[in-house]
Amino acid sequence: MSKSYKEYLNNINTFIFDVDGVLTDATIQVTQNGELLRTMNIRDGFALKAAVEKGYNVCIISGGSNEGVRIRLRNLGIFDIHLGVSDKVEIYNEYIHVNNIKPENVLYMGDDIPDYWIMQKVGLPTCPQDAVPEIKKLSKYISHVNGGKGAVRDVIEQVMKVQGKWMEYFNGKHD
Repeated sequence: MSKSYKEYLNNINTFIFDVDGVLTDATIQVTQNGELLRTMNIRDGFALKAAVEKGYNVCIISGGSNEGVRIRLRNLGIFDIHLGVSDKVEIYNEYIHVNNIKPENVLYMGDDIPDYWIMQKVGLPTCPQDAVPEIKKLSKYISHVNGGKGAVRDVIEQVMKVQGKWMEYFNGKHD
């Protein structure tokens, strides 16, 4: 009998995310000048910032190379940002080696075939609701939310809640 994905949540100390289709809704708007625009979810950003501030490793590995994405992620406190990547597994292997992270402590969220090989290597492969069938089949958890619509928030919040760090993050922070 296979384990429920919830049994993996306590072990997670590292989040790795793809961008297009995970942090965005897998669409781009093309301006008259050829600029490619993406939309990112504020709630995903909020959860990413909370994870960083509570000491989780957060890394982005994407084939896309939009500098606006890099700026947005840096503003959230994420600095392990790898854009324009052709071999995600190579970046992943280097990242976990340099940071002394065990694969079983990694949650990775991807949505399409370029994520397939890296997802085979992590402790908790996850995907948004609208991921392609091959990725859904490989995932131990499929979010009830589509990419770019809160799927990242979903997985971060679940991990932080199980570990008692979600509401702890807000202790003393009031608007």
